[in-house]
Amino acid sequence: MTDKPAGNPVAPSPWWTPARRVDIRPFLAARTAITRAVRAWFDDQGFVEVETAILQVSPGNETHLHAPRTELLGESGERVTRYLRTSPEFSCKKLLAAGESRIFELARVFRDRERSELHLPEFTMLEWYRANANYDAVMADSLVIIAHAAQATGIGRFSFRGRIADPFAEPELLTVAAAFDRFAGVELLATIADGKGDRRALAAMAANKVRISDDDTWSDIFSKILVEHVEPNLGQGRLTVLFEYPAPEAVLARAKASDPRVAERFEIYACGVELANGFGELTDQAEQRRRFSAAMDEKQRRYGERYPLDEDFLEAVAQMPESSGVALGFDRLVMLASGALRIDQVVWTPPLGDA
Repeated sequence: MTDKPAGNPVAPSPWWTPARRVDIRPFLAARTAITRAVRAWFDDQGFVEVETAILQVSPGNETHLHAPRTELLGESGERVTRYLRTSPEFSCKKLLAAGESRIFELARVFRDRERSELHLPEFTMLEWYRANANYDAVMADSLVIIAHAAQATGIGRFSFRGRIADPFAEPELLTVAAAFDRFAGVELLATIADGKGDRRALAAMAANKVRISDDDTWSDIFSKILVEHVEPNLGQGRLTVLFEYPAPEAVLARAKASDPRVAERFEIYACGVELANGFGELTDQAEQRRRFSAAMDEKQRRYGERYPLDEDFLEAVAQMPESSGVALGFDRLVMLASGALRIDQVVWTPPLGDA
């Protein structure tokens, strides 16, 4: 008896076939409702919706952010490198320098090397800024917007991977230092001085908690502790506002006046999922240049590449008023507020190349 040769596996039908759209239609309806609710809230608060350019001189100057690049032909036929933005931040801050006071954007942004249940290489970021406002104001904005998303879909609670969070409950307020102490037994602030992290001190505290490589920097060890021990415990039962990030982890935020070891940066979590990342914005041009240059030196060391500094942006930083801003992962918010299991279930079309 001879085995029959196995047939070729049946290829899945394209994403645009009606049969494959049935299950995600409710999630897309939720997306539409949330988009309307968010725009209505910003309009009521006196914000202006802006649309900024996707192609940029620099996509951002953070060590671990990676952006697609392209080339344009200049007027004389020369080839000019441009990058797809990882955030609309640089352009929005230039608008603040130009005199805008309350702005928001539902921006398409791009990041290489990111793909999971919570990551897409092309996604939507909701970003907004308030001039002449401290970061407590945009922190409050974030909590209201998250609750509005839940109201728009009629969902009573968020859920993801067996975790739940009530978006209407009083949020948990937790400093990063307190979270590291509670969930990892690490005295984080004891490893920071003069705005820099002491790798040896943090490595000693974390030796039995995470795997540490000889090549790991202070920031690498910080991230491992955060991901493995802290984040899974955040946003349980209610939202968590994690604030006062260590200064080495806040390249675009100003230092806290009363304790320069930490910065005016916060993140909001639900069900262990990071939703929003906000800052009291740095307006010191020289310090911003120093931070960007250090980050690009580290990027060169680790990845063999660096992105140019946007000199126009650095000029605008010096002209900006005191401001605060937030970047919120809009697709993630829709996912939690609609009951979707994966982020690709809440986008109208998948990134190019996805089935």
